[in-house]
Amino acid sequence: MRSYFLKAGVLLCSFLVCMFSLCHTAAAQSEAEMHVLRMFYREKDLVVSPTRHPKPISQVAENIAIITAKQIEEMNAHTVAEVLNRVPGLFVNFNQDFGAASLICIQGSEQRHVLVLLDGVQWNFLASNAAETNSIPVGIIERIEVIKGPASSTWGSSLGGVINVITKQTGATRRPTGSLRASYGKSNSQDYRAEASGNAGPAGYYLFAGKQKSDGLMPSRAFDSYSLYSKLNIPISKNTEAQLSIGYSEPHTGLGDFPSGDITQKGVSRNFFTTASLDASLTRKLGLNVSFHRFEQKFDLNNNALGLGMSGPPGELYLDTIYDEETTGGGGRLVWTHGVHTAVLGVDVDRGKLDQTINAGPVLQSMGAPATSITHPHIDRWAFYFNDTIVIDRWSITPGIRYDDNSVSGSFLSPSLGVTYRLGEDSILRASVAKGFTIPPLSWTSGGGLFLEPNPFLNPEEVWSYQAGFESSAAPYLWIKGTVFRHELENALIVDLFGAGPPTFNDLVINKGEIRRQGLELEAETVPMYNLSFLAGFAYVDLKPANERGSTGIYTYSIGARYEDKKSFRALLFGHYVWWDFDAPSKAKWGANYDDFIWDLNLNKKIWTNVKTATELFLTAHNLFNGSQYTFGDSKNPGRWIEAGIRFKF
Repeated sequence: MRSYFLKAGVLLCSFLVCMFSLCHTAAAQSEAEMHVLRMFYREKDLVVSPTRHPKPISQVAENIAIITAKQIEEMNAHTVAEVLNRVPGLFVNFNQDFGAASLICIQGSEQRHVLVLLDGVQWNFLASNAAETNSIPVGIIERIEVIKGPASSTWGSSLGGVINVITKQTGATRRPTGSLRASYGKSNSQDYRAEASGNAGPAGYYLFAGKQKSDGLMPSRAFDSYSLYSKLNIPISKNTEAQLSIGYSEPHTGLGDFPSGDITQKGVSRNFFTTASLDASLTRKLGLNVSFHRFEQKFDLNNNALGLGMSGPPGELYLDTIYDEETTGGGGRLVWTHGVHTAVLGVDVDRGKLDQTINAGPVLQSMGAPATSITHPHIDRWAFYFNDTIVIDRWSITPGIRYDDNSVSGSFLSPSLGVTYRLGEDSILRASVAKGFTIPPLSWTSGGGLFLEPNPFLNPEEVWSYQAGFESSAAPYLWIKGTVFRHELENALIVDLFGAGPPTFNDLVINKGEIRRQGLELEAETVPMYNLSFLAGFAYVDLKPANERGSTGIYTYSIGARYEDKKSFRALLFGHYVWWDFDAPSKAKWGANYDDFIWDLNLNKKIWTNVKTATELFLTAHNLFNGSQYTFGDSKNPGRWIEAGIRFKF
């Protein structure tokens, strides 16, 4: 593995040297173009995730990444997983089919450690603490903010990090603006979207409808989904406004045939959410936000026998698991701005209920599983949090603390401290230390599972995290960013085989052991040179002890080239490599094959435009060179496939 790591590092460093050389020869380029890369320099670039109140990137101590709607459009992404797969430090395990399910980790964390938010609603399952993002339509996204590392002092249970999906804003003009989009590709893969925004009287609105469908780029992996979303913004007075959002999505996912287990798998998810909020300026220095949310999520994972002799005759039920969840809650926060201080004081409260049903087929019943098992666990949560951004000359200091309490695993205190220092107009240093946690999933504490005994005595997993980094555009026409991190995890949850003892001898999840994750991330991007720019990224995580599949060091690197003539044509070539570092027995057992690049090419051409409308054609060639990136031989990624479409903006 070390040789692969060295090759990756050498390749990235060589690419950066080439980019620097190319940039240096383009000294005649306009200095104004440097502003494209000075993300921390532009005060208008505000983020909300670190403190839950907008602040300039130059004052953010956390390791944060931002993906914009323009970038999502440029890559012609169909799912959030596709978008996140290009972010250094995020490790996305998915089969890359159209609408595929995914496992998302940050800096080597477990999937349950990553908190996913949409419009402030926690998207994670109560049953597993993981989140499935193919139920979030990418068409409604204004930007995604990713905090890499624990964000518990702001958001609570988020040991690995936060993925905050922020939806598009309502319109401000009487004449509606929006877009219509349609694409078609291999295996009858289709993606249709329509959106419009504007205002009707004093109220602003945003409306979205989407439909995705595919027969499956690989056999038995069909996908069919539709989604609806709306947002209203209603001014109540000069200093007060209300906002309401409602959304629904229903993806049907063919997860594929798994001959090694003699099963075929399908998943159906139904997601409904609504949010309501009120923002008021009480005084010039004091603001108030009050919010409410409700989230209903039902997921049915069905496993039927293929008929190969292990799981029953073809089509017979093997296992059907249904999670029917609902969460209702709200919160409030006060924001006080005075002098060098921007202080946020808030409270969160919610109640989550899970109806879990497990239906076992004849084969599993013969092994001792009950035909049907039904449980109804719930969780009550509340929290107080406080943070302050103190800006003194070139320094920005952000202390934070949060107290969480829940009815399952008790209370937890999460402090944090972040510091940024501005070396000049072109460079900034960041450092942070934070304590974080993740509560155990309800299925592990109260619901149980197939041959899994619930353990009501589980404690939260907890971590101390240390990160430091820099961001600079001091080199001519080159922006670079680097981060080093160390996460020290305690009370790690592991499965104790047959740990429940007699009479069931079921498995039991317990708190045991410590895990250390440390590593580095590098990113670089150039300004356009003759309309051509380059980008690169690298992330490495060292794990001790090794994880379940023997991985001690995982890494990714990416290389891209972008062309845009600023008139009618743009293109993006992007390559992504991942090394999961499974040990030899695990790699052979699961049939993994991932030591390869996946290259995608995106082309966009405007064919007609005027002051108010624009029409463009786009084409995407996925996996240009038939690369292989999969961790399970029964779930291989598709080879090269092509799709094309049209987009009309008004």
